[in-house]
Amino acid sequence: MFTGIVTDIGTIIELEQQGDLRARIRTGYDTSGIDIGASIASDGVCLTVIALGDDWYDVQISAETVSKTNLDGWNVGSRVNLERALKVGDELGGHIVSGHVDGVAEIVAMAEEGDSTRVTLRAPKDLARFIAPKGSVALNGTSLTVNDVDGCDFGINFIPHTKEVTTWGAAKVGDRVNLEIDTLARYVARLAEVS
Repeated sequence: MFTGIVTDIGTIIELEQQGDLRARIRTGYDTSGIDIGASIASDGVCLTVIALGDDWYDVQISAETVSKTNLDGWNVGSRVNLERALKVGDELGGHIVSGHVDGVAEIVAMAEEGDSTRVTLRAPKDLARFIAPKGSVALNGTSLTVNDVDGCDFGINFIPHTKEVTTWGAAKVGDRVNLEIDTLARYVARLAEVS
């Protein structure tokens, strides 16, 4: 489990297709404190550490995960939002995030509003029903509050701090973004279906 509070920006330094996709990610984390088998959310995708170096870790990514996320767009040099798994007693500053991406949204508009950036995204139709104003979403692993919803489109704002400590400062119209809907919304919808 994660909180959607990004704690490092990693850089993809190697990619290799070996049956599954293997990625090496350079990180500012102290890798001596990371265990083989640990989970690290990388652009919101929960990935398992399979090898470690002084300033990097390797993950193996299944074809299923690649097909459901924007990881097919990773290249050597790509920067990615990172978050270590939540530990009992950690502050829950965002919302409960599983790292199981539901689909890919697209940035369709951006506008500056004061010091913040207003971003409009388009969700896949089957996921749009789970997104509600003032609800939560995780986008590329970042916990965000939904401002408004219009059909499949929804708006969020990035404050300057978020743009500085995540990859969101480089976002642009047309970017594909990993979308994880709020777990609570998923269960509420499921309960409504079976009632």
